[in-house]
Amino acid sequence: MLDKSRNLNVDCIAYDLEDSVTPSRKPEARRAIVELLHQPKAAGIKENAVRINAVETGIEDCQLKAPNLDTVVVPKVNSASDLHFVTDVIRHTLPTRHPNPSNSVPSDPSPIKILALIESAKGLSDLPSICKATPYLSGLIFAAEDFALDLSITRTPSLSEFLYARSAIVTACRAHDLPSTIDLVCTSYKGDAGRRTLEDECVGGKGLGFNGKQLIHPSQVEITQRAFAPSDEEITWAVRVVIGAQKADDEGRGAWTLDGKMIDAPVVGKARSIVNRAEACGYNVAVAKEKWKDQKPE
Repeated sequence: MLDKSRNLNVDCIAYDLEDSVTPSRKPEARRAIVELLHQPKAAGIKENAVRINAVETGIEDCQLKAPNLDTVVVPKVNSASDLHFVTDVIRHTLPTRHPNPSNSVPSDPSPIKILALIESAKGLSDLPSICKATPYLSGLIFAAEDFALDLSITRTPSLSEFLYARSAIVTACRAHDLPSTIDLVCTSYKGDAGRRTLEDECVGGKGLGFNGKQLIHPSQVEITQRAFAPSDEEITWAVRVVIGAQKADDEGRGAWTLDGKMIDAPVVGKARSIVNRAEACGYNVAVAKEKWKDQKPE
């Protein structure tokens, strides 16, 4: 299964040392993952991550030494101290990748990033300090099942019981400039009903401000990537706005219209974000820019 995972085409693949591995098999799993991450990086995978065991368990998986480990996913983050501990361990374990902050010499290769799983009321309540806990934090992940357990609530198809938590996580990421905001797992993945559920969850998560989603099966990848990527219509609109905005700036115009709708600075900012995301998703935005190069601000 580990070897098969290298054939995926994904932004990030996370190898699990936590819930999917029984206590007696954790040392074996750790050795297998370290061996895997010594292999050359797979072409279709941008980021190799490992979900370690929670800090409270005392199992120090973050001591992993593997050249192609990009990210450590820390479960059950309840406070900033959890991330302080992980940061201290990886700095001690891999000092060349995590030099002393007072040292101006850049690290080589890049430091290991940290993704924090928010799974409890305590973690949700401490988001501001968690987001500022370490310079290596690159995002937050919402873990719905453990959160539901902690609050003694039941997950429903509408996901309305998670609205506050999901919105708080997205807001915290934006407020602290964390690039990754990862939504809950879709536990349905089989058949047409599973695909429809996944599509609905992706649309809802994107609407709340998440820019990614946890997946548990390869069949979920294509649907999710398509849902979170900008649509052709969004890209066309964004390119027209960006081109028109440049011409409006040249003419000294702060606000203008496109197709009868007002365009001002926040709208232009959104359009630029869509263009950047489209380029990151591999779209040939240059074609749209050439097509709409004569777009004028109305």
